[in-house]
This record gives sequence, structure tokens and C-alpha cells, in this order.
Amino acid sequence: MIRRGSRERTRAQALVEFALVFPLAVIVLFGVIVLGLYVFYQQQITNVARESARWAVIHSSTSLCPTVGWRDPQPPGVYPNPNTCDGPNNPSDSVPWPYMSAQGRNNAWALNASKVYINACWSGFIRPGTAPGGSTNADYPAVEDLGLGAGTVPNDFVQCTIGGIDPTTNESSLGCQLRMTTAADDPASNRPDNQVTVYACFQWTPPLAGLLMIPSQVTMRATITEIVQRQQ
Repeated sequence: MIRRGSRERTRAQALVEFALVFPLAVIVLFGVIVLGLYVFYQQQITNVARESARWAVIHSSTSLCPTVGWRDPQPPGVYPNPNTCDGPNNPSDSVPWPYMSAQGRNNAWALNASKVYINACWSGFIRPGTAPGGSTNADYPAVEDLGLGAGTVPNDFVQCTIGGIDPTTNESSLGCQLRMTTAADDPASNRPDNQVTVYACFQWTPPLAGLLMIPSQVTMRATITEIVQRQQ
């Protein structure tokens, strides 16, 4: 027969084991939940950047309502609304690029869309030995035929920046706010065949922030670059 004292010791041992294991199990459970939420929200921010870039790509300088940067395209070409439709610094707009931002924020599912911030810049090519500045844009083709039997010459690519930082190589150094670009960030315009780079970000406060080694705030970032298309 099993004595009563033996049963009580077994129960006590089980209770102690439960008390030791349960907190660890809770920590692991909540850690998995928070990690899952992070991955999900990061995917949403990536979708925001992708859809915003797509919007800028198809609303180039040849569209009726172009999404523009800080530089007007150089001729030749017809540009219906340079810097007047969907731009970075129109005083009447509550956010920069209101149409592009609205398109991107529509893909911020389960996030506070008003806290999703979108910035963009435009890159292009310029002839070797020159630099964009003043009225000179990096709006040249990647490879240019100089004519007169000179053959084709590759032009130099000039990467745009956001707040003076290259978002394609140093995304983690970027902050998260509206209106991060200035005229100094855009070497090129939104002319077709140039490149647009969109940076989207969101500052997330995880559940149980500050507990269980969970940070109080996490900045989610995504950068997408696409080639600007011509619209008829």
C-alpha cells in the first residue's frame, strides 16, 4: 500500500515543478505571439512600400496626375502637372504625396494607418564627369547613343537619398516620420526609365511592452525600388 505521506510528497513535488515550469511556458508562449505579430506587421509594412512604389511607377511624369519628387523633368516631353498633383511639399496636403500615401496605407491591414509614414525619392543616370545640380537632372538614359559614329556610352547612376541617407543600403539608420526628404535628396525626376525608391515605416508598441524582455517600441521599415513607367 502507498502511504499517505508518499502521496503528499508526490503532489508537493508536482506543484513545485509546475510553479517552476509555468512561468517559463508563459514567457515562451507570449514571446511566440509577439514574434508572430512582428512578422505579420512587417509584412504589412513591406506591402505598403510595394504598393506605394507601384503607384509612383504608373503615375509618372507622363500621366494626368503624376506622383512627383522635388525635381521637374527635363525636356523633351510633355508633363501635364509638374509638381502640382501628388507631390512631396504641397502646403495644402496633410501628408506628402497624398494619393500615393493613401494607396499605400490602404494595405496597412490591422495597423493604425495614420501612423504609417511614407517617403520617396527618385534616382537616375547622368553623363560621366558631370553631377546633378541646379537645372541639370540625372534624367539621361542608362546607355546613350552619342551619334556621329561615336557609339553608345554608359551613363553614371546617381542614387537618391532620404534625409541624406541611402535607403537601399542603410535603411536601419532612417528615422520614422513624415516629410523626410528635401530637394537635396532627389538627383532625378519622375521621368520614365528613372527609378523611384519608397521607404515606409511604422513604430509599433508590442503587447506587454517592457515586460519579458519585450522592447517598448519597435520601428518597422521597408524599402522598395522600381523603374518608372511611361503612361499614354
